[in-house]
Amino acid sequence: MQTNNPNPAFGADLEPFHGIPSFLRLPATRELDGVDVAVVGIPFDSGTSYRSGTRFGPRKIRESSLMIWGFNRALNIAPTKELKIVDYGDIGVIPVDIRATMKNITKDTKTILDQDVKVLALGGDHSISLPLLRAHAAKYGELAVVHFDSHPDTWDEEYEDQPYSHGTPYLRAIEEKLIDPNAYIQVGIRGPISESTDITEPEEMGVKIQTIEKVLDGGIPSTIEEIHKTIGDRPVYVSLDIDAVDPAFAPGTGTPEVGGLSSYQILQLVRGLQGLNIVGFDLVEVSPPYDHSEITSILAANLAFEFLSLLALMKQVIGV
Repeated sequence: MQTNNPNPAFGADLEPFHGIPSFLRLPATRELDGVDVAVVGIPFDSGTSYRSGTRFGPRKIRESSLMIWGFNRALNIAPTKELKIVDYGDIGVIPVDIRATMKNITKDTKTILDQDVKVLALGGDHSISLPLLRAHAAKYGELAVVHFDSHPDTWDEEYEDQPYSHGTPYLRAIEEKLIDPNAYIQVGIRGPISESTDITEPEEMGVKIQTIEKVLDGGIPSTIEEIHKTIGDRPVYVSLDIDAVDPAFAPGTGTPEVGGLSSYQILQLVRGLQGLNIVGFDLVEVSPPYDHSEITSILAANLAFEFLSLLALMKQVIGV
């Protein structure tokens, strides 16, 4: 059996239960010379979810990644051989201060991006996307976005006079001109909403919303085609809220909604991003306290592996 990482210091030549539980047992370091991708944990839980606990997500995703072998059969690529990837560790968060936490996230992410290293961020709740988008927009300019979720996350506020939470990051990002709403697509939106404007207001700003009905009735290939049509060749940031997946497949999340994507369907959709000009990723809202048999964190770790595989394919094609 071939191992997924040639670095024996991190247990890659041993069984998954040996060694340090870094992501994929990759080197845990902040030395970025020659590095292509940094996996970064952001264990922040703003407390606005009905069910808290996503602060434990990065650690559990790393642990679940230990079972992943290194070759992506579906995409025919071994990302750890094509790319130099490190586990950068976690960004410092301040649970009682979302603004200070966001400043830390933006600052540390900029430090990584300034060294021409791409970031795969593991959350944490969805509030972390806003500071991540700030850092990426500072480097790449106004971004296109592919956003997998059951919720639009474009509320103005969840609590009176509180503009920042896991339900507001994408409205704030549009207001700050971090993203182009006409190159922004949401995939998998479903479930009860507070009022119809939760859908109509982002659509009026230009956001393309692929509800779960559109995705499943039209089919996965049609949805992938719509994503590519919306994004084109623009620099695109990808954000995946694990609650895009049905709670039958991903119960460990803060705000579960029934009637979602299966594990295989979300894998198909992520693989379908091949060919886009991807500049960054986040994977958020994994809440281990509500997980069963770790199936949510296992899925999340595999989706992160798919993200790395997409970057490896990009490097094969364009060399960056």
